[in-house]
Amino acid sequence: MQRTGNILTAGKQLATEAAPGPRFIASHALATVPRYTSFPPANRFDVAIDEGDYRQWLAAIVPDEPLSLYVHVPFCKSLCWYCGCHTTVPNRQERVVEYLGALQREIGMVAKLVNPQAPVTHVHFGGGTPNYLSPDELDGVIGALKQGFPFSDDTEIAMEIDPRSLDDGHIETLTRYGSPRISIGVQDISADVQALINREQPFEIVEDCVKRLRRAGVAGINIDLIYGLPGQSVDHVVHSATRCAALGPDRFAVFGYAHVPWFKKNQRAIDEARLPGARERFDQSLAVAKALTDCGYTAIGLDHYARSDDPLCTAQAEGRLRRNFQGYTTDPTDVLIGFGASSIGTFRQGHVQNDPHLLGYAKALDAGRLPVVRGIALTPEHRRTGAVIERLMCDFSVDLAAAADQHGCEVDVFAPALSTLDPLCREGLVEIDGNHVRATAAGETYIRIIAACFDSGFAPQSQRHARSV
Repeated sequence: MQRTGNILTAGKQLATEAAPGPRFIASHALATVPRYTSFPPANRFDVAIDEGDYRQWLAAIVPDEPLSLYVHVPFCKSLCWYCGCHTTVPNRQERVVEYLGALQREIGMVAKLVNPQAPVTHVHFGGGTPNYLSPDELDGVIGALKQGFPFSDDTEIAMEIDPRSLDDGHIETLTRYGSPRISIGVQDISADVQALINREQPFEIVEDCVKRLRRAGVAGINIDLIYGLPGQSVDHVVHSATRCAALGPDRFAVFGYAHVPWFKKNQRAIDEARLPGARERFDQSLAVAKALTDCGYTAIGLDHYARSDDPLCTAQAEGRLRRNFQGYTTDPTDVLIGFGASSIGTFRQGHVQNDPHLLGYAKALDAGRLPVVRGIALTPEHRRTGAVIERLMCDFSVDLAAAADQHGCEVDVFAPALSTLDPLCREGLVEIDGNHVRATAAGETYIRIIAACFDSGFAPQSQRHARSV
């Protein structure tokens, strides 16, 4: 743990405000830490976990165990330069057809290994651009899922979409299976910023998309925004937030742009000289938060916002908020099965990830093998650390005595983490009252750094994680 403490206190820490609310601290704003959408983070997976482990974990799912399913669609019509997702622009339609064939084979193979009485509560389509698929292709994938797994009238189907290519056929397909939740990728509505990220998307397209979804009876509409993009200013992010809030979506997700051109080659097209600095990113994050809360949205965890009647608000108030690979959620399930290239699955025993390469993914399935290429088995330390970090990320506080009791250990096991928190306590970012740890109003902005103090496996590597703000 000591190396984490060294990093957290390294450098000159510049507090520019004395107020108890959020304040800019240069070393913390520049720090790179995991997003903690899972624990351990995916960059710690290794090849020691393979298909054999995955098959055992699938077979261990008990009757009536609720399941969530994730489906990855790794295709886009054009590549946005900011994108950090696993996606590609297919040069021929045959690639899409071949992928869908492999995807449906994977769904069928996995379904045969899972207890048929385990119900599906949530399905999430991510990408890429899931609505790159035609309505018929999308219907085929959902049909394969329903054939292999028991759905109910309450099963929620959520899908990330690009509003520029959403047609009425997609909407009709989704609403046929109930009331879906749709997340609209907006990022920024200003033409000058859009030109710098290769995503031209006039606001009128977003507005029309929301209207069509509402007319079709879609009850759950989310909008995704990003700050820290090239050419962005506080005025840009406030303008995007307020214009989009006027459309009345149920939720917002607001992410800081992660510039990792060594990992995502498309980001090399971005002019780094136009990227906002650390203080500018900090100011943008606060400005968009204020704009959305001024519009009546409630802050949910680190980066989500929801209307007061949204289930996320209820879950947060009741201490039931969860965090997974899709962000903050009300989904209570402990099992997430991932389908498609690069997808990740979560089980009580550990995490697995499919081959991210389309060719390798398809070849494995052609050979009758599940395409898992890496993962991690959870130790007791992983489980208790993950539980503590999830409560910090969701509630900004955690009762360590309760966590120790839940995981059958002594509370003293957290002593090294509490020692590492000392510098943050002195900075007024954390308060410790006995076994209760709470981020202050100033510390909530840096909650990922606070969480990292409990992560004994965290080794700061600037090219492995996103900035804390």
